[in-house]
Formats: sequence, structure tokens, C-alpha cells
Amino acid sequence: MIYGLRPILEAIENQRDISKIYFLKEGNGVLFNQLKHAAKKAGVGTSFVPEEKLYKLTKENHQGAVAVLSPVGYANLEEVLEATDLSTNPIFLLLDGVTDVGNYGAIIRTAECTGVTALVVSEKGSAPINAVVVKTSAGAVFNIPICKVNHLKDAIFLMQAYGIQIAGASEKADHSIYDTDLNVPLALVMGSEDRGINPSTLKTLDKTFQLPMLGKIASLNVSVACGAMLYEAVRQRRD
Repeated sequence: MIYGLRPILEAIENQRDISKIYFLKEGNGVLFNQLKHAAKKAGVGTSFVPEEKLYKLTKENHQGAVAVLSPVGYANLEEVLEATDLSTNPIFLLLDGVTDVGNYGAIIRTAECTGVTALVVSEKGSAPINAVVVKTSAGAVFNIPICKVNHLKDAIFLMQAYGIQIAGASEKADHSIYDTDLNVPLALVMGSEDRGINPSTLKTLDKTFQLPMLGKIASLNVSVACGAMLYEAVRQRRD
């Protein structure tokens, strides 16, 4: 982490990979507002929090802002797509609002184990890559490209233009994942822990399916659901 208005501004101007900036909710002033504008222009995710939150991050004089530096560099989605052989039926993973760092790390670990080509996350509403994510991923975060985009729907439209089919689980789907052809160039969308896939994102999907739910609880943890979906896609490719 780095803290203080001027150091964070310098980090942005020097194009350091910043996962997120936490701003004091009541913050104000010329330099404070300059930093907010620079963060917005650079597409850095921000969160406005009470002072107690900032002092949990650092006991130093933070001046109303604390930035979390990313331990990894983000990849460019279009460059990844250009370098990918679509005839191999690659799998991509899109995270639509996954904010829990434990789930994020577990998803990255499973993605790496199942040969996912790249992860795609949005600038806002996504968990930062921090020490917890690195540990939970068992270091897999360093082995798989992670692409950060301004808007997830723009990434979806770009991938569809490349011939990649976008799929995800929906309780409104009328067939099971086991009756869905996933052996195609594929991007699986995982929704947030509380609401699932955003309704506006859901409308852009090419395929939806259900995961069988045989118990009384009607939903799975997002990282568990991700594992089930990825391994079904792997099974179909092996068959």
C-alpha cells in the first residue's frame, strides 16, 4: 500500500498498477479533488470510506487516501484475444462483481488448474488483487493473464466479435449445464456473491443453463459454482 495524496498521484502519473484507492468519505481540497479526477481518468477503482477504515489500512498520516498496489500487472484483453488460437476452443472467465477476496483467489486457482486462457474483471465493483488473493490462489495469480476493463459488457461484445460464445448459469434457464454444448470457444460469466449475474449482463449471454440443485439451499458459493462449470467444460473437451 501507499498513502498520502501526492505519493498516490505520482504513482498514477507513473502508470503503476493500482488495484484500488480508498478515499476519506468527507475528504476535500484541491489536491484531494485532483487525485480523484486522476483516478477516474486512469480507470482506477475507488471506494469512499469512513476514517476508521483508512486507519485499519495504515496508522500513518494518510491525508485522506490509501492506495492498494496490485502485485501483478494487468493484461490487455484485445492483445490476449489476438494471440489466442480459437480453434483450440479456449475458455475465458469473466467475473461480474466478485468482491470477496477469498472467493477471488479460489476462482483464480481453479481457473489456472483448468487451463483458462485469461480472466476478465471490470475496473469497478471487483475485488482488488491483494495478499489474501495471492495466498488463496496458491500463487496461481502469477500464472494466468488477468485483464481489467472499463465495462464488462464492452468486453463481452468484443469477445463475441471474435466468435467466442458467452455463457453463464441462470435459474431461469430451461436446461442443465450437462445438456449444454460448452466445447466451443467459450467465456463463462460468474456473478457476484449476493445477486449473481447482473441482469443487464445476463441479457448479453449466448447460452444460459442451470446447475442441478438437489438440496434445500438454492445457491452455491461462487467459487464452488465456478469449479463445477469449468470442470464440466474440461470434461466435454476430453470427451
